[in-house]
Amino acid sequence: MNASANLVVEDVFAAYDKADVLEGVSLTAEAGKITCLLGANGSGKSTLIRAILGLTPPRQGRIAFAGKEISGLPTHQVIAAGIACIPEGRKVFPKLTVEENLRLGAYRESSDSVVVERMANVFDIFPRLKERRGQIAGTMSGGEQAMISIGRGLMGAPKLLLLDEPSLGLSPLLVKENFAIIRRINERGITVFLVEQNVHQTLAIAHFGYVLMQGRVVASGPARELMANADVHKAYFG
Repeated sequence: MNASANLVVEDVFAAYDKADVLEGVSLTAEAGKITCLLGANGSGKSTLIRAILGLTPPRQGRIAFAGKEISGLPTHQVIAAGIACIPEGRKVFPKLTVEENLRLGAYRESSDSVVVERMANVFDIFPRLKERRGQIAGTMSGGEQAMISIGRGLMGAPKLLLLDEPSLGLSPLLVKENFAIIRRINERGITVFLVEQNVHQTLAIAHFGYVLMQGRVVASGPARELMANADVHKAYFG
């Protein structure tokens, strides 16, 4: 594990048109840990993801990853630096097979033996995908498509896995399974930045967390402390 594989966001302001959505956001995702960002709809979570990925560059502040500044870089260079984003909504290529979907995640890797090795690792995490490697992705269940989406992200051998609302639209049973998988991925040495609304499940697996409300960080601390934090309850339940 690369000890410097961490994400640092410092005093970031980001805007659409002229209205700031993020107002001085600062946070750190420590290497080897699961860091979560909690917030209700409209709190600015998606804008922060876009800022990290270079899709909505910060108007002010800086973002660094693994010791190098990435704010201002085009998205493909941010990805090349070792960040994989798993978007909300289980985006798969519906007319391709499971294996074809996964291979697309390793598009930057020229060695077929490395691709095969990475796929074996993904199948180790998701045995169900191995069983159905030849199945068309669009015919699979929502939970299985979520596995494909995460597996495809892992095929790029990322140092940081950025997960956007992985529980969205899944049944409670699949949510529990998904979060257990995220924990297993982290145990393999991959740093995880988990952006979620699902407070209890997220704080149950995270090491450290931040709460975003109206574009500002209103609380932060070890996950256990955030469980009992009044600002967390205010952010979610008014």
